Amino acid sequence: VQGVFTHIDWDSVTLLRYILGEDDDMPTPTLFTEMDTLQHDGDEMEWKESARWVKFEEKVEEGGERWSKPHVSTLTLHSLFELRTCIQTGSVLLDLEGYSLPQIVDDIVDRQVADGLIGPELREKVSFVLLRKHRHQHKKPIHLSLADMGKSNNSPTSECVYPAQSRSMNDISDKPSTDQMKNKFMKKIPRDAEASNVLIGEVDFLDKPFVAFVRLAQATTLGGLTEVPVPTRFLFVLLGPHGKGKSYNEIGRAIATLMVDDLFSDVAYKARDRDDLIAGIDEFLDEVIVLPPGEWDPKIRIEPPKKVPSADMRKSVLNLNELGQVNGTGTAGGPGGGEDEEMFCGGLWLDIKRKVPWILSDFSQGFHIQSISAVLFIYLGCITNAITFGGLLGDATDNYQGVMESFLGTALAGTVFCLLGGQPLIILSSTGPILIFEKLLYEFCKSNTIDYMELRLWIGLHSCLQCLILVATDASYIIKYITRFTEEGFSSLISFIFISDAIKKMYYPINRVFKPDYVTTYRCECIAPDQGEPLLSLLFFCLDWSQLSKKECVKYGGALLGNACKYVPDLALISFILFFGTYSMTVSLKKFKTSRYFPTKLRKLISDFSIFMSIMTFVGLDMLVGLDTPKLIVPTEFQPTRPDRGWVVMPFGKNPWWVYVASAVPALLVTILIFMDQQISAVIVNRKENKLKKGCGYHLDLFWVGILMAVCSFLGLPWYVAATVISIAHIDSLKMESESSAPGEQPQFLGVREQRLTGILVFVLTGVSIFLAPVLQYIPMPVLYGVFLYMGVASLAGIQFWERIKLYLMPAKHQPDFSFLRHVPLRRVHLFTLVQIICLAVLWTLKSTVAAIIFPVMILGLMVVRKMMDLMFSQHDLAWLDDILPEKEKKKEKDGKKKKDHKRTKAAEPESDEEVRDED
Repeated sequence: VQGVFTHIDWDSVTLLRYILGEDDDMPTPTLFTEMDTLQHDGDEMEWKESARWVKFEEKVEEGGERWSKPHVSTLTLHSLFELRTCIQTGSVLLDLEGYSLPQIVDDIVDRQVADGLIGPELREKVSFVLLRKHRHQHKKPIHLSLADMGKSNNSPTSECVYPAQSRSMNDISDKPSTDQMKNKFMKKIPRDAEASNVLIGEVDFLDKPFVAFVRLAQATTLGGLTEVPVPTRFLFVLLGPHGKGKSYNEIGRAIATLMVDDLFSDVAYKARDRDDLIAGIDEFLDEVIVLPPGEWDPKIRIEPPKKVPSADMRKSVLNLNELGQVNGTGTAGGPGGGEDEEMFCGGLWLDIKRKVPWILSDFSQGFHIQSISAVLFIYLGCITNAITFGGLLGDATDNYQGVMESFLGTALAGTVFCLLGGQPLIILSSTGPILIFEKLLYEFCKSNTIDYMELRLWIGLHSCLQCLILVATDASYIIKYITRFTEEGFSSLISFIFISDAIKKMYYPINRVFKPDYVTTYRCECIAPDQGEPLLSLLFFCLDWSQLSKKECVKYGGALLGNACKYVPDLALISFILFFGTYSMTVSLKKFKTSRYFPTKLRKLISDFSIFMSIMTFVGLDMLVGLDTPKLIVPTEFQPTRPDRGWVVMPFGKNPWWVYVASAVPALLVTILIFMDQQISAVIVNRKENKLKKGCGYHLDLFWVGILMAVCSFLGLPWYVAATVISIAHIDSLKMESESSAPGEQPQFLGVREQRLTGILVFVLTGVSIFLAPVLQYIPMPVLYGVFLYMGVASLAGIQFWERIKLYLMPAKHQPDFSFLRHVPLRRVHLFTLVQIICLAVLWTLKSTVAAIIFPVMILGLMVVRKMMDLMFSQHDLAWLDDILPEKEKKKEKDGKKKKDHKRTKAAEPESDEEVRDED
């Protein structure tokens, strides 16, 4: 053991870094590893498959009829030491030219004889054993006859007869069998995979182990050697005398586990000699965790982790340039990407250059079944949002803007932005602060006899100009100072708004006066109007007023009389069933993807269409019950909500000239609101956790938002900006995961399906919805409010702020093992969370009052608060709880560079005897 650990030092790390190479980015193939053990049946021998690895270990159960569940391989430390000794003392053949198993066996045996590891007299016996046939687990065992049943199934101590002819081509074939080609396990192995075969056996003619490690120059298909028709690259052979079968088996499991280790497999592919392989084993030993005996049950099979740590973390230790980095020092994807953008409109120009190469893929990648579910999901969220804000705008502006304008504006602005914007995954929508600004502006115009639509047009034009100035001066770089603190505060506020609005709109009156026992006393009659005009006189005699419905009675001028006329149906219960049912079913179907039922593709399809299935289910329930729940109201005619306004607003003629200039002042407030709303939402969408590959486009996004403000102002349509919650929902609906290829391997998040097609289709459908009223009128509003609730709750998932809030309610011993809790004292974590809660409470209070007009200024205030927190917390704590501000990061890099230069200078100086003694 002492000899092993003397090799685990920085010299071996340097050697390993040299083996792997620093500039070689070519990935090595995935290795499928199969371990076969030698089985004796009287005088007959065969190799029987006992275990296999792709990522995790699967072993043949003792009954021999099924594979075990995939589990993490648990190795004994002794077996790893013995494996290291085997590699040191056995034969190592690297880049062997092999074309068939007999030829490879001949080369292995010849090397053993040449090295004096075995005698020439054992050549034929070893070759005979290595060329026995292989029986794999997918093959059904041949039924024994009555005579054969009397024979011993395994007699390891019996003498075997070895014929003079050592090679029987009937025992090992050159081509894959039919069973191999039909093996369904091939679906679990990547297409470019190669095989490593481990052969472990006991024989009676050896007095010491026969060990060989072989790497073929080219991967070669060796017939029936492997369970699946995968070309073999590596071969490990261990034959030994009887009596140590368990030890041999553990050594075989050790080398098989090493071969599927990402780092060691890289070493095995690139090793030049025996020492390189030993360096790889030493690195593996350096990372091994030892569990003391008696404190755990080795018979327990450890379940594969949900997220496997990447081998890149281990490789980064080998790269001196990456030493010393700490978590949290990286910032979210900024607008610049590290390029020189000092010229006028430089940021906009670079955004355009960044997006041009992706134009074709922005559309081609949208042709996927996942896009259909995303379109349906976001479409329902958009039309619900358009109807809600359209109705509120109509109330606030006396129908100068209403549901019709909201639908058209959403369709126009969204389609243009998704077609030409820098980040098409962002969804544009009206927001609460804009609604409050519109309400205050209309009240100001009404009290001062100023034309509202003309003033609003000039505010929109000034705001457009100010946005273009911000784009030209590259002002979007301010988002570098938007850290997780600001992101989480803003996104949490918007999520809580969605949740609270969804719940508030679910208030329905309950008929507390109605009593079933007095149903005979309840009545309501339609009373005919007075006979004044000739037309009414005609209606009076033509209609049977006692048979008219409530709506018809009111329509023809009749009056309703009776104590049942004001009856309100009890819709609260069924509405809450539709509301929470839609939410609960959606959550359940989303989680269904990770369940154990049904094939993976079916579960994924159900999960992708969970929103659509939930809505259809509860729409059907509503129709089955037959109660008059409030339904989705869509405009049926293409005309402005207010009859006395047109589709184009004229810029002159209704207000004094000074209004055109003074409107720049309120426009500045709108610009700040648009800028902060847009850029914070863009930062959240572009955060590095989403693994976006096509780059951001902050300047280009703001450019088109400004242009669309001017267009919408001319048409009298609402203003639009990035909607945080719906954009996050759009991202979530387009997330891609790896196919669960290896047994036991959990699907890994690969990124987002970045394209423009889903957004364009969503907004085109929103515009077409004006003509889909006959179909959409069957969708109950409680169902759509359930979708709103799901969006709000789902957008809170993964927010560290929310996880830290829950820590207040947990005793320390029950708290999850978060990484920041390992490095930051709990009291400091609670203090940081308390500051965020206070900021969120202040924002919520402002949002709920008339002061909401200064909401964008308060968002800027979050950045100021974050700057002040540098005085309350150390940079170490902020690195784990938040992100370090850019100037702090630059200072840290500068100090690190100085320190590195100082060490380099010091290393170049001759060491004194005292320094050498201190180092010793």
